[in-house]
Amino acid sequence: MDNSLGTIFRITSFGESHGELVGIIIDGVPAGLLLDLDFIQSELNKRKPAQSHLVTSRNEEDKLKVLSGVFNNRTTGAPVCLIIENKDIDSSYYEKYKNYLKPSHADYSAQMKYGGFSDYRGSGRLSGRITAGFVMAGAVAKQILEKYDIFIFAYTKSIGNIRDDEVYSLNEIENLTKLREKSPSRAINPEKAIQMEESIKEVKNQNDSIGGTVKCVVTNFPEGKGGPVFNSIESNISRAVFAIPAIKGIEFGAGFRSSKMKGSEHNDPWILKDGKIQTSKNDAGGIIGGISTGMPIEFTVAVKPTASIGILQKTIDIKNRKDVEIEFSGRHDPCIVPRIVSVIEAMTANVLLDCLLVEGYIPRILKVG
Repeated sequence: MDNSLGTIFRITSFGESHGELVGIIIDGVPAGLLLDLDFIQSELNKRKPAQSHLVTSRNEEDKLKVLSGVFNNRTTGAPVCLIIENKDIDSSYYEKYKNYLKPSHADYSAQMKYGGFSDYRGSGRLSGRITAGFVMAGAVAKQILEKYDIFIFAYTKSIGNIRDDEVYSLNEIENLTKLREKSPSRAINPEKAIQMEESIKEVKNQNDSIGGTVKCVVTNFPEGKGGPVFNSIESNISRAVFAIPAIKGIEFGAGFRSSKMKGSEHNDPWILKDGKIQTSKNDAGGIIGGISTGMPIEFTVAVKPTASIGILQKTIDIKNRKDVEIEFSGRHDPCIVPRIVSVIEAMTANVLLDCLLVEGYIPRILKVG
């Protein structure tokens, strides 16, 4: 159906926003991985609610629980099942307005698909809450990729009209990570970060919301991986990224700017540097013909404004077939971008690890670490 992703490193998502729990089943985890549970928890903490004044006040601990696939702290080769419980739940708003089609929510499309039987509380299965499972799987994938010196780093590139177009050295990812974690907006540039945070606070005070973009960079991914047609790295990353609620666009390398460039401007010249073949720039985003070039994989995603806003809006009472008005009084993010940063990293890790397992670059039994 619609809840699994991957070929060998295959993740299956389950749970709903206001159900008992959300979780992930990960099949194909190589045996022998010394699993760092503290690292998985730290990744969860980056996306959990109530972590700053810029996000929803829903106060969930998001405490990791391992149900299967790990013995004596190492993965066994069996499916790994990870969950977090839902505890801070208030469904009263959703019960009261269950017949109202909330603007830009999936109420109507879900009703049409599931015949009115889907869980409407907090958007149920269609909620961003399920991305906690994506992050747990991604944290496992990251631990394996890092053994092969493959690192994934994402950050907030823009909030509204405030953009950070600075080009950062990829040799300083550790320092960039420290800068990012100092900012509630998950931006790198301290000056831009403050401006972004002020912009989010402004729309929050107006009971409105705002969108932005997230840039993701992958370093040391080996060349020659991926496929030229239906298994291109771009298409597989895109499929995974669009599984994240609120994502509305993606571009690799120069992306949409390339439509305004000449071939002489966009082409990436091949050069030799320290005996290694690479390109002098990276407008291709590390992928040509769907296959990795060995250059950093770079892409940017567009995140829409949160649909739940406290401004009166017109809509329809679907049961009584009449026009009504609605405003949201629940606990919602004025901007979802900061919490999506860790999810982008996670889904990228899931896709790239699966690619390397399929191609035999990473074995099914780990002999390292």
